[in-house]
Order: sequence, then C-alpha cells, then structure tokens
Amino acid sequence: MRSSLLKFLALVTCLWMSSPAWSESSNLEPLESFPRSQLRIATPDARLHRFDVWIAGTPARREQGLMFVKSLADDAGMLFIYSAPHPISMWMKNTYIPLDMLFIRANGRVARIAANTTPHSLKTVQSGEDVIAVLELKAGTAAKLNIRAGAVVMHAAFGTDP
Repeated sequence: MRSSLLKFLALVTCLWMSSPAWSESSNLEPLESFPRSQLRIATPDARLHRFDVWIAGTPARREQGLMFVKSLADDAGMLFIYSAPHPISMWMKNTYIPLDMLFIRANGRVARIAANTTPHSLKTVQSGEDVIAVLELKAGTAAKLNIRAGAVVMHAAFGTDP
C-alpha cells in the first residue's frame, strides 16, 4: 500500500512539474531584477500622476510581463518598450490581476486604452495603430485618474522626460 501511494505521489509531482504553468513560472526572471524607473502622466485636466514602473525592454522581459504577479500597488506598473513603432498585441496569459493597458505612440501620447482586461484571457488586445510602448497599470487606474487617449506619458523612452 505504501509503495502504491509513493508511486502515485511521484506521478502527480511529475505531471505537475511538467505542466505549462510550472515550466513557465520556473523559468521567469524575478520581477525585482527588472530595471525600475519613474514616469509621469499629464492628463487633459492638467493633473500630473507619478508611477514607479518596471521596464520590460527585452523580448524575454516583454514576454514575461506581469505574469504570475498577484497584486500591484496603485502607483506601480510595467512599461513595455519596443525598438520601433509597430502594431502591438498583448494578452493576459498567466496574469492574475486585471490591468489597464495604455498603448503609447513614439511621441509619448496615449493612443488607446484597453481598460480592465480579463485575467488569464488568451484574447489579444490590439493597439489599433503603430505604437512604441505599452504601460500596464492596475485596472481602474485610467478611469480613476482621468487618463485617456491624448494624455502625455513623460519618460526618457519618449524624449518627454523634462
């Protein structure tokens, strides 16, 4: 009986460790090792909002994004930066928290906001035009702070950081 139980537990462990969620999460870079930066967003109502963001500037970091993150501070986010403007598609695979996705043009202006995205969804969220970056914030932040298309994101990546 004990031998059967041990074989069963070994099988369950092997199956769990070979599952996609295990292999993806075990190969992830610790979020603490991502570069950090501050950015500000100027809204149409003349307010300025500051955020501390992780920078996802490499293909591996952009692929990882905020996967497996369980909470996000109100003033935190992740900035995905690309080398050249192009249409960008994002998804929420292995992302546990709903997010607002701000698609940003090369001049730092917000082109489009996908608000309150669905955790774990494989549905792609499209930029709708050529953009150079995406800023992910806690869901509801854009509405709460009146951040909308046309807002200016101030950061060195856009040449808009004073």
